[in-house]
Amino acid sequence: MSGFPKVVCATAFVFAMTQFAIAGDQLQAGVGVEDITPPVPFRMAGYFSERLSTGAKDPLRAKAVVFQQGDQSAALVVCDLVGISREISSAARRQASDATGIPVEHIAVAATHSHTGPLYFGALHDYFHERSATKLGNDPHDSSDYRQELVSKIASAIVKAKSALEPVTLTSGYAVEERLSFNRRFHMKDGSVRFNPALLDPNVVRPAGPIDPQVGIVLLHKANADVAVAAIVSFAMHLDTVGGTEYSADYPRFVEDRLKNALGPEFTLLFGAGTCGDINHRDVKTSDTRRTDAIGAMLGDIVEKVIESNTLSPTGEPSLAVRSMLVQAPLQSYSDSEVEEARKNMALIGTRELSFIGQVEAYKIIDVQRRKRDGDALALEVQVFRLNRETAIVTLPAEIFVEIGLAIKAASPFKTTLVVELANDSLGYIPTKKAFAEGSYEIVNSRVEPGSGERLVEAAVGLLEALK
Repeated sequence: MSGFPKVVCATAFVFAMTQFAIAGDQLQAGVGVEDITPPVPFRMAGYFSERLSTGAKDPLRAKAVVFQQGDQSAALVVCDLVGISREISSAARRQASDATGIPVEHIAVAATHSHTGPLYFGALHDYFHERSATKLGNDPHDSSDYRQELVSKIASAIVKAKSALEPVTLTSGYAVEERLSFNRRFHMKDGSVRFNPALLDPNVVRPAGPIDPQVGIVLLHKANADVAVAAIVSFAMHLDTVGGTEYSADYPRFVEDRLKNALGPEFTLLFGAGTCGDINHRDVKTSDTRRTDAIGAMLGDIVEKVIESNTLSPTGEPSLAVRSMLVQAPLQSYSDSEVEEARKNMALIGTRELSFIGQVEAYKIIDVQRRKRDGDALALEVQVFRLNRETAIVTLPAEIFVEIGLAIKAASPFKTTLVVELANDSLGYIPTKKAFAEGSYEIVNSRVEPGSGERLVEAAVGLLEALK
């Protein structure tokens, strides 16, 4: 974990704190679920080409859990989406706060990063939308109503969860799953670092980074009853195992199916993507790839075994608290000529007339210019939810490299720390300084300057230390 601070103080960034809940107050929790599946056809997210939905393998959902202890309250929502835009998350948090009284800064809205969800925001969405509107006079594959509905449904899931509050007890801990995830960046024989080389590529030397095999688990039980209500589970592996043109929540759907079979049909899984910006399910040492249902069953099986073995730790007295801070991350800069070239190259996205990396760079540059309307730096929101003296949940924006999540967990003073990415904003990749120097796809697709990831570690660990 070289390059990451062991002890930090980031109080200069703090913009919101809570007073701690009073010891002895009963912890309550509730779960709410809303269907957020878009209409058909609708553009789909996840790739650099125009892809229209043709149906649904399974519904996309927004799942919320609300915690309350005394006058302290907090909410976490996970959505079966490739990302969550700041505009959508901000509007949903405000709407939910107005309806429930939960402070906006105590609400996190995260995306699972499913690549079989809708393309509803961002530079690529805007380009396809404007091209269709110019050609046809309207855009038959996009509806502004969906974004309005998405805000309302995210807020509604929180309202439902708040209305379902009941006394709960928590257990937490980790499972270990080393069979499913692989670092997708590799040192090659020519000295370069490449993402997603071909399976069985003889030029692969070794992975360029680690994986995170820990599966973070927070299990909610009804108080004084042996009934599991829900679990928050975090695992670091890309949700890009399905493909095609049908909506799907990807492998977490099968994890939930496995746990429902074991724990009852009313059980709800809230799956938070761990820091998996450089992690996926492809094992380049074999030509075989696992199916989505097999991945979900294997992950669900390991979580089920940990739950049934009673190895999750009782968490003792609850002590709900939330703290958050904004970390300023400078945006990358481009010349007028580079921006103009990128605008021209946008027309080549999805064609063979421009390399894949060229398409990625054009899209990224245009997105950076859009974001610079609000200034030359992004305010990255880091939130920490303390559930008790042993358990905390950290939320981060963007697709985060695994080393960043590992560094936060290694420095955390809590026995169990779940780190969830793509919360409250989706802004491409945040790699480590080391990865910036190595290059390849994720670096080209990053909007921020090197060092931003290390600042997130500093902020998160500072908040964890303050809450401990």
